[in-house]
Amino acid sequence: MQMSEIVVATADIGTTDQNQTATADARLAAIVDSSFDAIISKDLNSIVTSWNLAAERMFGYSAEEAIGRSIVMLIPDHLKSEEIEIISRVRAGERVASYETTRKRKDGVLISVSLTVSPIKNANGEIVGASKIARDISAAKESERKIRLLMREVNHRVKNQFAVILSMVRETSKRSNDPHEFEELIRARIMALSRSHDLLVTSEWAGASLFDLIQEHLKPFGREEQILLSGPVLTLQSNAVQNLGMAFHELGTNSSKYGALGSEDGRVEVTWTIGSGTHDAGASGGREFELLWNETSTPRPDDRRDETTRKGFGTVVLQRVAPQSLGGSAVLERSAGHLRWQLAAPLASIIVPQPGAEPDDDAALGFGI
Repeated sequence: MQMSEIVVATADIGTTDQNQTATADARLAAIVDSSFDAIISKDLNSIVTSWNLAAERMFGYSAEEAIGRSIVMLIPDHLKSEEIEIISRVRAGERVASYETTRKRKDGVLISVSLTVSPIKNANGEIVGASKIARDISAAKESERKIRLLMREVNHRVKNQFAVILSMVRETSKRSNDPHEFEELIRARIMALSRSHDLLVTSEWAGASLFDLIQEHLKPFGREEQILLSGPVLTLQSNAVQNLGMAFHELGTNSSKYGALGSEDGRVEVTWTIGSGTHDAGASGGREFELLWNETSTPRPDDRRDETTRKGFGTVVLQRVAPQSLGGSAVLERSAGHLRWQLAAPLASIIVPQPGAEPDDDAALGFGI
């Protein structure tokens, strides 16, 4: 081989290596620019030397604004000591992996980030800076916060449900000596509690409409044509759903045994209104929720509702449990062929708060189940 051929071959190899290096560099730059994560490099004095598009989106600074400035501009005042620790570890050749912290955007908004910081070495193997990858985890942190809040809420609700069930068992056992009767009563009451719970789960615990609640608890007794509901559309808080649900179950059960829902000519009217009221309604400005259950039917020989001293579990729920749990009061009146239950409570303890919107009394509608 001639010397000239060797020189040409060597030149070709050098050109090829340069082209491959340029191609690799271009590919790497494209990867960095298209990354969803912010990729930033800085020197050992914490001065930014590169800044990709994701960093612009995440922190609000353009590359022109960021390069040449200290990375400390992204760190809240109370966390500035973190940078000293990070640079110290980088100088020692350590890699900082998945470090969760808080950083500050150009507009001053704080965001949660996960950082990975690695040393940058020159051709001689000397550490000359650091490469930082930052991922915005604000949404994940917010989800975690909501999950923790939900778990606390679920824990509270479960304990509350247990307390209600234990109370049901205790009060029902006091008034029933027959095991079979006790089983039937407690099963029906727990199923009623379950129906209220299902309404809340369906709405993702955002509440339930009063109409739906009454309908759900009276459906098992049939006689839909004998029931009239009338009142404004209201979305009830979870506590109101549970306690009013218990009340409607007891009223429906009693009516099917002794009253209107157990006779062909019976009639149940449930009406509710919102008035000025007398209870302390707090944020509702004194407004009061008033509900009336009024049923009439032909008196039956076994109708014992004129016995005003009779104190079954249903009576306890209607006169004490439901009204007291809602911060209100109730009046229960019985006579042959007639039962009337009137509840009054602060509106704030009944409905789901809706800023800027109030129930419209004039929009009250009548519904037949």
